Amino acid sequence: GATFRYENFNGKIGASDIHGNLAYVASQPRPKLSGTLVSNQLLMADLAPLIGADSNAKQKARGGMSKQPATKVLPVEAFRTERWRDMDADVEFTGKRIVHSTDLPFTDLYTHLVLTDGELSLQPLRFGVAGGKLDAQIRLNGRVTPMEGRAKLTARNFKLKQLFPTFEPMKTSFGELNGDADIAGRGNSVAALLGSANGDLKMLINDGAISRGLMEIVGLNVGNYVVGRLFGDKEVKINCAAADFGIKTGLATTRLFVFDTENAIIYIDGTANMASEQLDLTITPESKGFRLFSLRSPLYVNGPFIKPNAGVKAIPLALRGAGMVALGIIAGPAAGLLALVAPSGDVPNQCAPLLQQMKEGKAPKTVKG
Repeated sequence: GATFRYENFNGKIGASDIHGNLAYVASQPRPKLSGTLVSNQLLMADLAPLIGADSNAKQKARGGMSKQPATKVLPVEAFRTERWRDMDADVEFTGKRIVHSTDLPFTDLYTHLVLTDGELSLQPLRFGVAGGKLDAQIRLNGRVTPMEGRAKLTARNFKLKQLFPTFEPMKTSFGELNGDADIAGRGNSVAALLGSANGDLKMLINDGAISRGLMEIVGLNVGNYVVGRLFGDKEVKINCAAADFGIKTGLATTRLFVFDTENAIIYIDGTANMASEQLDLTITPESKGFRLFSLRSPLYVNGPFIKPNAGVKAIPLALRGAGMVALGIIAGPAAGLLALVAPSGDVPNQCAPLLQQMKEGKAPKTVKG
């Protein structure tokens, strides 16, 4: 029943400052840690060990082998859930300013962590990202084997020019990214949780740009190939990119995935299998306006996440969009995505008219080049 308090302390974790108050109660059936912590300047390098992001680096530094297989993208390291029942916790943490490289647009952090008899919740886990907010509600139940997990994420008002600060065509963009995800699964690692997951993933981008150069910046070699085949070496304006995936037992399937560009409307169909880490996507362009579009066959992207393949399918293009509308496939997903259209003052959102057309059962107007 003893209580220990550590009040108004100031310290450092690595090069990050840490301040606050903590209390530890030696209660039964488990002791409990509670408190409030604040970091005025939090270095991303110091945050990584706290969330396990550098576990492979530490393993190698000790002369051991990386736990992450070279053929896998999703983290396989297991959560040590047996430790979660040793103590309860209720701690709030605020990182007022996150210091990082230009590749990571995080600005600040707040989370409320509660651990009760092996059940861990971060509600919320909130990051400031690229002028917007990423708000997550995460629950991990370590009382059961395999562990049960659920994550609900809301991304709002991510500014494209801050997400891609080194990509010149985006520096004058008013475009934003908005998205929602609700995913639940079972497994004792991130890979296992996603490999068994069920849920939904939706994302909307308006007023952006794309090029082979952008694909190089984000490290997508296959994306570089696909963009090159679609648009050549030039930069292309994206009016709207909309994606809606349904996830069942680790298999993410496109309900609607479309890019509306100045040259063409690009439809993407297929699956991403998170259990086997395999892609199977078909990319079908339709010319629009009076612009000539050189590609006459769909593209494919398939194979493992770590190194997918891409190429041209040996079949002619079909009138993809009109067929989808005729079957009524895209009206429902389009209606759901309209909810992500966020008002941006006097700047028109170019996703709204595109999705409204699809919701009403009309294919975006295209002319075959």
